[in-house]
Amino acid sequence: MTARRDYGRVGVLAGGPSNEREISLRSGKAVYNALVQEGIDAVLLDVTDDVKDRILENGVDVAFIALHGRFGEDGTVQKILEDMRLPYTGSGQEASRLALDKIASKEVFIKSGIRVPKYAAFEKDNFRAEDVCKLGFPVVVKPHLEGSSIGLSVVREKGGLDDAVKKAFEYGRKVLIEEYIDGRELTVGILGDKPLPVIEIVTKEKVYDYKAKYSDPETRYLVPAPIDAAISRKAQELGVLSHRALGCRCFSRIDMMMDGSGRLFVLEANTVPGMTERSLLPKAAQAAGLSFGRLCVTLVEDALAR
Repeated sequence: MTARRDYGRVGVLAGGPSNEREISLRSGKAVYNALVQEGIDAVLLDVTDDVKDRILENGVDVAFIALHGRFGEDGTVQKILEDMRLPYTGSGQEASRLALDKIASKEVFIKSGIRVPKYAAFEKDNFRAEDVCKLGFPVVVKPHLEGSSIGLSVVREKGGLDDAVKKAFEYGRKVLIEEYIDGRELTVGILGDKPLPVIEIVTKEKVYDYKAKYSDPETRYLVPAPIDAAISRKAQELGVLSHRALGCRCFSRIDMMMDGSGRLFVLEANTVPGMTERSLLPKAAQAAGLSFGRLCVTLVEDALAR
């Protein structure tokens, strides 16, 4: 344990009401343990819509947001904390809202000249299979406001489209359908608004879905990614450009695909990425020489500096 430093009391906000609640609790517990080991006065708060009361009851001076998905990653908790004038980790409410919304973020990326897969967006009452067919198959079907690949399906032929769309609509009123990029999946962590080493994600079925992320032992993470150095630099530059285009601050994780020609396509941005020692942003930070504990402290320091 390092010597105790005076950061006040850090409230680690975890759990939440979203479909990513259990994953959030894992992140929160890991962050809490790391902060305590670093000598910081921290408290782990399992919150839902009672976040303001829990913060006041526990005398929190700065909030570490480990809430994934809606409420924690869509600008809602950020607004609550801003109204309380309480410093917090990560991006502000508008950048958070844009990043979680897969349709809105794609529009921002396109305006910024960032390449994204071709896509179509639908609400329940205007879904048209013929519009999807224009994209060609396979396609990726996903809800527009979920993380952790919840509700995601890869559809390889038209016959599987209806079931995949029905599944995605279970999680919200809008669905995003995008062309499937056949290639290698990469992710770029951003810390201090600068890129970390690129990670390549290798999955058994070539689909990084919920199962591949959280339960498949054959999923591998290669860091630094074994790709050409010039492409690695381009991926890092693209990660920073995407981070800035959305107005993110301090840290994020930008997911992308590289096709067989070496072209990079940005898929989405994560403003509250997974925060266990096995998660992608901490893996990239470790490759850059930053331990998990120091990563957590760095994020607290950034929040307090603002």
